[in-house]
Amino acid sequence: MTEGGARSAPWQTCTIAEIVQQTSTIKSFFLRLSEPFAYIAGQHVDVRLTAPDGYVAMRSYSIASAPSSANVIELAIERLADGEVSPFFHDIAAVGDEIELRGPLGGHFLWPERSTAPVLLIGAGSGVVPLMAMIRQRRALPQTVPTALLVSSRTHRDVLFADELFSLEMTDRTFKLALAITRETPSRVGDFARRIDSAMVTELIARLHHMPGHVFVCGSNPFVNIAADGALMAGLDASVVKTERYGG
Repeated sequence: MTEGGARSAPWQTCTIAEIVQQTSTIKSFFLRLSEPFAYIAGQHVDVRLTAPDGYVAMRSYSIASAPSSANVIELAIERLADGEVSPFFHDIAAVGDEIELRGPLGGHFLWPERSTAPVLLIGAGSGVVPLMAMIRQRRALPQTVPTALLVSSRTHRDVLFADELFSLEMTDRTFKLALAITRETPSRVGDFARRIDSAMVTELIARLHHMPGHVFVCGSNPFVNIAADGALMAGLDASVVKTERYGG
């Protein structure tokens, strides 16, 4: 998540304006920037924490909010038990705290603002974050490019931004949503009761009625490998498939 040559972006101090519990393991942090910047859905920021003894820990987090003129961005951060930065956000960070960040970063995993070809988005866990930014930017423009989102989740309660996604599905006929629920029986027609596989990716492409011109996949290494391979097995060229892999 460091491509794009944007390392010249300066560090700045931002303030936590709001914290929202999204799922049992993911919280949204709304950060008020001291130096607002323009960005494209799919980009990310670096966050830097410095301990009293001088130890520095840094992680990259995708921006969840749609680009706007506002000086507040949303980061949705998953708590990882073995992480250095995410436990701080979940267990210690509070509204009013100041955080160091720099961005926007990344020039590879970007929403195609002028695309007329269908777009397929595939994510799991916090990998849904940059995809949600893309969906929000699509809605804000507004765009009607056919778009499908496939989300893998253990349970319905673990689906990030679920209410917003369900609402969009009900009001936008050009947006398709499918869930791959792995630890309980799906309650919605058209969802899947298994892990993502090649056949599932092929079916989502069929729901778009045309081959997608862009595919974005974000999640853990194994997840990304399976989803990207599924897109290739469905007949898509590797050049249209873009991936991002999340660590701690």
